[in-house]
Amino acid sequence: MGAGVWLLRGDDGVLLADALSELVHRLVGAGDRSLMVDDFDGEDYLVGSVVDAAQTPPFLTEHRVVVARGVSRFGADELAPLVAYLDDPLPTTELVLTASGGRLPKSLTDKVKAAGGDVIATDAPTRPGDRQAWIDEHVAGSGLRLDAGARVLLAGQLGEDVARLSALLETLEATFGPGARLHAVDVAPFVGDAGAVPPWDLTDAIDRGDTALALANLTRLLRGGERHPLQVLATLHTHYARMLRLDGAGVADEKAAAALLGLKGSTFAARKALDQARRLGHGGIARAIAVLAEADLDLRGGREWPGELVLEVLVARLSRLVSPSRRPAATGRR
Repeated sequence: MGAGVWLLRGDDGVLLADALSELVHRLVGAGDRSLMVDDFDGEDYLVGSVVDAAQTPPFLTEHRVVVARGVSRFGADELAPLVAYLDDPLPTTELVLTASGGRLPKSLTDKVKAAGGDVIATDAPTRPGDRQAWIDEHVAGSGLRLDAGARVLLAGQLGEDVARLSALLETLEATFGPGARLHAVDVAPFVGDAGAVPPWDLTDAIDRGDTALALANLTRLLRGGERHPLQVLATLHTHYARMLRLDGAGVADEKAAAALLGLKGSTFAARKALDQARRLGHGGIARAIAVLAEADLDLRGGREWPGELVLEVLVARLSRLVSPSRRPAATGRR
């Protein structure tokens, strides 16, 4: 090995820590970790200390591994010595940086790439199809052999809570042994409660008029996602407010819809809002806004109901606004 540089980026602390642990384990290999690894963590270490360690030749080993966690807390000026080091990294040092939250100075990410390093995103994908592929990849890396049904079960139950995957795979391996071939019936007792789902899983189910799925996704948002009822209400209000802005605006296509709504980049969300506005029509949109306003008052004390019950009634009413003949088919695309 030589002159390796890695930048691990992610906002999920568990997934970031798992990726770091796996990478360091691979870099150390059969070597002596106590001799090979310098690990900088916390709020007290300085960038200069990381650079000094990276410039230090190995002792009794072929290479050294220098880990600097949370480099996103430093500004561009503070990171300048590290950026300068990457102009000519020591061939016997494997440098591993982690960053989460905030914005990392472009000078560092550019220099990591220029040095031939890898910038690795550790967060799981948000789109269901991509998340399934991500889970499949991690299952394959675990050595366990889970059939398709077991892997689909994992993706469905974990939802956004994929940080549980690593511990779950370790439990399965400890229970059934390395390399075990498992089916859904074997995995189900270990998965636990359903994890959170992204907010658009709720709004998509409502838009399709699938009341049962919408209510199930609402429960996962409130319990697995630990969202406050007012947060969920705000999501629903934003969803229908977009349709209200498009209603009667004479918008002909998704690009014009995105411009009117102020959405940048992909026009997918604008197209969904435009399509649903057309399905509901003016009357349906007006009814949706009315029941949203009623639920808002109920959540703020207008009715002595638990917040979850208020939202269940709201979601059921919203999902029934689209007539069966005009309900879209489920696509799974995000």
